[in-house]
Amino acid sequence: MGARILVVEDEEALTTLLRYNLEAAGYEVETVAQGDEADTGLKERIPDLLILDWMLPGLSGIELCRRLRARPETKELPIIMLTARGEESERVRGLATGADDYVVKPFSVPELLARVKSLLRRASPARLASILTFGDIELDRDRHRVARSGRPIDLGPTEYRLLEFFLEHPGRVFSREQLLNSVWGRDVYIDERTVDVHIGRLRKLLNPDGEADPIRTVRGAGYALDEQFANATE
Repeated sequence: MGARILVVEDEEALTTLLRYNLEAAGYEVETVAQGDEADTGLKERIPDLLILDWMLPGLSGIELCRRLRARPETKELPIIMLTARGEESERVRGLATGADDYVVKPFSVPELLARVKSLLRRASPARLASILTFGDIELDRDRHRVARSGRPIDLGPTEYRLLEFFLEHPGRVFSREQLLNSVWGRDVYIDERTVDVHIGRLRKLLNPDGEADPIRTVRGAGYALDEQFANATE
């Protein structure tokens, strides 16, 4: 699964350019043209990185950035601000509002891609790692294999994606809706109970001999990888 990037930009030609190059680089890309629409969508699904235009119809990029930094669930979201404003005072304002990086239009696409990769590496090293580990569980992305204590585990496609997603965000609690949106995709309409079924299958496959369960059920909230499990198996 490539990192998910949300592009909030109202210039159609630039949006097309960004989507093409980001997808060519292996990222999953979603685009939105208005700040208000982005604000609503970010309450439902949080990407791995946000590319945000300063000037947007309706809610401005600078105001959206301010709102995101005020919310616990998005306060650490990596944000790259795009703008035609190149003055130092404006760059300072954008960074002070909470943007992690600042790119002035027109810009070099290779430079932007380099900034995206650098920011993702700092914010979420697991997104770029070939091998993900948690306690005695290891997932090898290149070979598409999973093992526990060195013993191979055969996972179905959905269970593999679920485990990979959890390993990218160890300890973080995800609701059923968030898991549906992130693992199955927002355009797939299935019942939230489907998540429970696949979580159950993943647990059985990871714990065939009654080993400690790495997945924690948080009543009324969702599921997470249990950090106590990781500490106990170190």
